[in-house]
Amino acid sequence: MIERSLSSLSSALAAGEISSVELTQLYLERIARLNPTINAYVTVDAEKSLAQARAADAQRAAGQGGPLTGIPLAQKDIFCTKGWLTTCGSKMLGNFVSPYDATVIERCNAAGAVILGKTNMDEFAMGSSNETSFFGTVKNPWDTACVPGGSSGGSAAAVAARLAPAATGTDTGGSIRQPAALCNLTGLKPTYGVVSRYGMIAFASSLDQGGPMARSAEDCALLLNTMAGFDERDSTSLDRPSEDYCRDLEKPLAGLKIGLPKEFFGEGCAPEVMALVEAAIAEYRKLGADTVEVSLPNMKLSVPAYYVIAPAEASSNLSRFDGVRYGYRAPEYADLNDMYSKTRAQGFGAEVKRRILIGTYVLSHGYYDAYYLQAQRIRRLIANDFVEAFKHCDVIMGPTSPTTAFRLGEKAADPVQMYLSDIYTIAVNLAGLPGMSIPCGFAGGLPAGLQIIGDYFSEARLLNVAHRYQQATDWHLRQPAALD
Repeated sequence: MIERSLSSLSSALAAGEISSVELTQLYLERIARLNPTINAYVTVDAEKSLAQARAADAQRAAGQGGPLTGIPLAQKDIFCTKGWLTTCGSKMLGNFVSPYDATVIERCNAAGAVILGKTNMDEFAMGSSNETSFFGTVKNPWDTACVPGGSSGGSAAAVAARLAPAATGTDTGGSIRQPAALCNLTGLKPTYGVVSRYGMIAFASSLDQGGPMARSAEDCALLLNTMAGFDERDSTSLDRPSEDYCRDLEKPLAGLKIGLPKEFFGEGCAPEVMALVEAAIAEYRKLGADTVEVSLPNMKLSVPAYYVIAPAEASSNLSRFDGVRYGYRAPEYADLNDMYSKTRAQGFGAEVKRRILIGTYVLSHGYYDAYYLQAQRIRRLIANDFVEAFKHCDVIMGPTSPTTAFRLGEKAADPVQMYLSDIYTIAVNLAGLPGMSIPCGFAGGLPAGLQIIGDYFSEARLLNVAHRYQQATDWHLRQPAALD
């Protein structure tokens, strides 16, 4: 049962082949057995999960419900969830039980989905390896000596280890796509504003975007149908007609124009990963697609621009964590200022402190124009490059990550090398475009991902392009042998 897709599980629930309680129990038992090794979940509450499952079974028995009714899902611990511990992977929120639901959680609950638990993540979504979490490192199910990617590494590891059929993630600079690539999953970062950020604990507000993580494009489409939609409580949410993201899945790819940016196919990518990406593109040609060379000349500036903009926004967003209203508070202090400084010094991890310091510096008097304003100008140039490229193609393809999963601790002492893990993904967030990663093969026993980037609001097209490839290949069906 744990190998079945979301649509297959939905059919099984509708036919009475299995109940939501039985399915949820199946996953909870697997979590209890494997999570101590993988560390994918921070919080599991079997009582709450089974209560939701019983409600879903009653809903189906009454002839109600939809495709996700009774389906267990893992929720990234960045989404506020009423009555659940919501930590964002940080000591600062280690005791925070949310009094309300994020819009994404609300929408999943309204669809009748069951929350299996809250998944581990890099602290405040800052990291590319899931090694910065206060609750310990997440292990890659394909090789537990390797990282699963980050910041949505817990969600990725949970789905890859079959501890959930699908999960939510968030993507600020590649945090859905990169762990999806390293864990052999399909992960989609939608156009900025398509999924509400209300109740999603903010890292960089102009970049953060929630999205689905699952084993296939079809499953991602089903989950995105629930997650997406206008929310008046989020000022960046886009008021657009609702879409069925499954509508174009079976559309033929004949005539599809794939743009291949020369900047994606130069130096910087491991040869074995590039070989798999090129083989995937060759498969697309067999499916009827054509390829054209395009250029993204300012992409080389995306990493430095991102690491000015994102820390600047983080330093502002994280100023609310002061020990006064909620979260961690230093046990001993002399006065209010001492409480602030000790609380933040003790409550935040090293990577978060590093980014707060950088962000505060680039926003300070005398440096704002030189750094932050300049980075925003570069951001516009990067977005313009994509606009120009999409005049010549329908989608853009390249590697998701320059390497397969690296070993735990390998890049922990070198932040710049860690930041370069997102070299192919960051530009998509700076431009606000949709992008996804799909499995495209294995190098040295570890999975690699193909990145597909679309024009604004082309999620249905991206899912179609991914789905047709997955019908022709079986990479996405492979599972880690050690966890059977």
